Amino acid sequence: MTTLTLPRTGRLILPGSMVDPARKVRGAINLLADPGFRRELGLEVTPFGGSQPTGFHTEADVIRTTADGIDTNLLWREFTAVLQRLNQARQPLIDLLTYTVPRPVERIPQAGSNANFEKASEFGVPVAVRTGVTYYSLGFAFDWYDTGARYTWKFLAEADAEQIRSVFDVVIEGDNRLVFNEVMRTLYRNTNRVADIGDEDYNVYTFYNADGTVPPTYLTNTFSGSHNHFVTSGAGTITSGDLDEAQDDLASHGYSAANGYALMHLVNKQESATIRTFKSVQNGGTARWDFIPAQGTPNFLLPDQFRVNTDSGGTRPPATYRGFKVLGSYGDAIILENDMFVPGYVVTTATGGPENISNPIGIREHARAELRGLRLVQGRSPEYPLQDSYWQRGFGTGVRQRGATYVMQITASGSYTVPAIYA
Repeated sequence: MTTLTLPRTGRLILPGSMVDPARKVRGAINLLADPGFRRELGLEVTPFGGSQPTGFHTEADVIRTTADGIDTNLLWREFTAVLQRLNQARQPLIDLLTYTVPRPVERIPQAGSNANFEKASEFGVPVAVRTGVTYYSLGFAFDWYDTGARYTWKFLAEADAEQIRSVFDVVIEGDNRLVFNEVMRTLYRNTNRVADIGDEDYNVYTFYNADGTVPPTYLTNTFSGSHNHFVTSGAGTITSGDLDEAQDDLASHGYSAANGYALMHLVNKQESATIRTFKSVQNGGTARWDFIPAQGTPNFLLPDQFRVNTDSGGTRPPATYRGFKVLGSYGDAIILENDMFVPGYVVTTATGGPENISNPIGIREHARAELRGLRLVQGRSPEYPLQDSYWQRGFGTGVRQRGATYVMQITASGSYTVPAIYA
């Protein structure tokens, strides 16, 4: 062993590994390269990372900036800011169909009869109003989902900010797809589920599906326990009568434009090509209504009474609706065409607007506000939150308004089957 006198601490014995008995080394010896010597000086730090034999690298190995000079902590704050905006504005279809519920079970009013007046007598007391509102105790499923975002120190040493952002973009796309697919599964699913909530089983309903539930009476419309909103068309091609049937059924439950709902048919281009041809009897066709192209559509596609010299709009539907391209309208409903709607199916639904309590599907999030939405959780070391972080979302779905959506499969025979992509 060799000794070294230090100004403050006195003598310090050098480890044998740092001694050069043959004096073959010229110049300075790197004393700090020896782990034992660093421990004696009190310079050893808690390991972190991946360069050591144990799978960790030391604090000195952690990369604080990307190859193009961007501070990783700045990226962390950037990601967090983007998440805040993302959680405030979900993609248009989710907003179109859903309403956020913070509770696992809700009592939801579905519809009710109106108050009735009776002829007054001089001394009589009128009968009190009983609205007949029907409530359902509706359960909503809930699960946690997560994925990791781990960067080795070597990756951060070479990566520029755009490479790191690309991982972030992939996570965002995956989260949007997760929520979207679960909403679509809820939309097309024709079977009820059961959720274990507080050690009790609650039904997570779909839309009316002949499960024995008797829908509440609305005006003169009464129903039975076999009432079903998952049906087949009975023909291989969509007809105007299919749209009439769907709109009439929703209206029979009170979901109509007259009651403040926006009605829409969600179709794939396979069905929209036929819907474009629908003409009323007055215009030489067989349909109840004319298909009216949206604003911006060439005038020659308009029925005679709508044909004008300029595209001034008038009563024609808007070109877009809440982020979706509008194909046109049929009766009181607009037609939204998009490839993400399954070919061979038409979904007719009523919506009250973004985050409206009358929207058909509920998205359940955690009761604690700080646990809602997509969350970015820092890694094991708070000093380097980006290096070993993970992403987390907790949510589930359930139907809030059982009579607000009507799903028709366009097929000549057989019973309704869930699209394979959302089975």
